[in-house]
Amino acid sequence: MISGISEKNRRILDELNRLRKGPFSIAEAATTLGIPLEEARILLAYFVRKGWLARVRRGLYITVPLGTVNPQEYKENPWIVTERVFSPCYIGGWSAAEHWEFTEQIFNSIVVFTLKKFRTKNMRIQGTDYVLKFVKEKYFGKTKSVWIENIKVQVSDPVQTIVDILDDPFIGAGMRNIRDIVEKYFQSEHRDDMLLISYIKARGNRTVNKRLGYLIETLDIKALRLLEYCAKNISSGFSLLDPSVEPKGSFNRKWNLRINVNVE
Repeated sequence: MISGISEKNRRILDELNRLRKGPFSIAEAATTLGIPLEEARILLAYFVRKGWLARVRRGLYITVPLGTVNPQEYKENPWIVTERVFSPCYIGGWSAAEHWEFTEQIFNSIVVFTLKKFRTKNMRIQGTDYVLKFVKEKYFGKTKSVWIENIKVQVSDPVQTIVDILDDPFIGAGMRNIRDIVEKYFQSEHRDDMLLISYIKARGNRTVNKRLGYLIETLDIKALRLLEYCAKNISSGFSLLDPSVEPKGSFNRKWNLRINVNVE
């Protein structure tokens, strides 16, 4: 149970609640409260011990509603954590596909495209797994803003989501899942063939054209202009349909793909 709280500490917590939206650092708390950094560090550590704050990760905290039974188990919304920990970033891959209702699968981890470099591609924060994909600024995708508890979070827009997963099938949970995502995308209100072509050009990976063209044909999607563009803009040499799967299977010479996964 949360320990008893003095009037002074209640005022401090109220101020943090009112002025800090989402997770905050020690330095941000010091600025908000107008106190020295070391004093803020000691104060936040004390609040955590008393159960008035929860630690998201080292150096990052969230306020806990008074009356919370198990403060140590209190968690911030994972999408808000994403924006606070990995920014500049956007949520993409299978997580964006879920958001845009291109897949009915439920994933326990969140895919994050970030400009920050981390020592690991996988991180666990407050029980949520994050799959990190570092991208250079010129490949940072087009996004839409999503508001969660007054915090603005970026998620790849529907077209960008398709380009991203065709560029790297791993973050789309493999080509079998991507097959369903692509099919639902073309059935949705978000379909925009010319915009898709412009996004593919911006990405500059011709293997995307191979995979998209092959899926359009396999799924019998009516997209003649898009299909013609893909066919005219494939790279030489064979690429794997799904590079996360063992390199075996037949060779499709029209699309210069080795079909190592059955998506029919």
